[in-house]
Amino acid sequence: MATVAFHTLGCKVNSYESEAMLEIFKKRGYDNIDFESPADVYVINTCTVTNTGDSKSRQMIRKAHRTNPDAVICVVGCYSQVASEEITEIEGVSVVLGTQHRASIVDFVEEYKMTHKQIVKIENVMKVSRFEDLSIHAFENKTRAFLKIQDGCNNFCTYCIIPYARGGVRSRPKEDVLRQAQELVDRGFVEIVLTGIHTAGYGVDLDNYSFYDLLVDLTTKIKGLKRLRISSIEMSQVSDEIIELIGRSPIIVDHLHIPIQSGTDSILRRMARHYNTAEFEKKYFELKEALPGISITTDVIVGFPGETEEDFVDTYNWIKKLHFNQLHVFPYSRRKGTPADRMPNQIPGDVKKDRVRRLLQLSDELKTEFALSEMNKELEVLIEEEKDGYMVGHASNYLKVFVADHSLKEGHIYKVKVTDHRGYDLIGVVSSEEA
Repeated sequence: MATVAFHTLGCKVNSYESEAMLEIFKKRGYDNIDFESPADVYVINTCTVTNTGDSKSRQMIRKAHRTNPDAVICVVGCYSQVASEEITEIEGVSVVLGTQHRASIVDFVEEYKMTHKQIVKIENVMKVSRFEDLSIHAFENKTRAFLKIQDGCNNFCTYCIIPYARGGVRSRPKEDVLRQAQELVDRGFVEIVLTGIHTAGYGVDLDNYSFYDLLVDLTTKIKGLKRLRISSIEMSQVSDEIIELIGRSPIIVDHLHIPIQSGTDSILRRMARHYNTAEFEKKYFELKEALPGISITTDVIVGFPGETEEDFVDTYNWIKKLHFNQLHVFPYSRRKGTPADRMPNQIPGDVKKDRVRRLLQLSDELKTEFALSEMNKELEVLIEEEKDGYMVGHASNYLKVFVADHSLKEGHIYKVKVTDHRGYDLIGVVSSEEA
């Protein structure tokens, strides 16, 4: 049997797309093996959000070629979309696809096997208007299912290359979303994570059907769905009707990931983020007041061109004031072709590194404080793995919970009483049967 090995870099959307491509390979008779092993076909699903993503993508291509110089090496994804010429020059590359045509990947592999001529298939994503159907019916070694509902982004933040790699927003037809959601639940998944490049932008290209409408349909029409999680949402998309729906639906979890990127208005303007700190803060506290138990996490970019120490301290203090529950912190990475790459006053690497360190330390403090606030509460925990003598999973608010009870089953939700903590990880005992 022919073998295929995948290496996926980057975001949850890439992970979803790799799973979908793997399913296509399996249907065509390929056996999935570890990337470290000699395989007949290697697929490197690339990322280009940062220079590190580009560099790691190139490293993995070379590693695959060293492991088996006779293998068919397919390079797909965002980096190959924006830099296909760089990739075609790397020794051993057989097939180059961007962020389209992945549904035909096995056809291209078979064509290469016959002709031994490099295949490059890159579309102008700015002209693509249809969602590429990559469905998944099962996930390898996962207890929660990701469901990609849209692709592309219309925002064009000045630091971001992704709209150039993915194109504008294309929403998946609602019938396809609902059909696949039901299939995933029928296969035993109790939690679905809605994901996309600009997830809550879903519906902007559809007639009379919005992201809110999709949430209503998923929470009312999918039989057996216990949990629905939104991977990320902009504050401008957190409408009053979505807040009200989260409040009354037992299925949508009490956790939202809402990026800020900076806590300084001058930086937000240069990032083209289309909001200021006062607008964000007003909506943030309205959300907290309406949903007192909600956990809110965020993304922050440090070291954007022109960010002074004073700007950074303002961001630091604003985050502390809003009291996010966790931060995902990224040093600004120059991307050729974006407006921010051409801006003056680029920040030195050591300064960015120090600012990342300080914010990560704050993140640990905020997350630990949040964990302590959950002591003695009863949380619903999805058990995901066995680790260090515990059954481990995430509560609906996304805190990690450890339970020393090996009768618990992976992929099932239990009510757990929190009794202790280790830093920001919680320890508890099952207080009642499966939720």
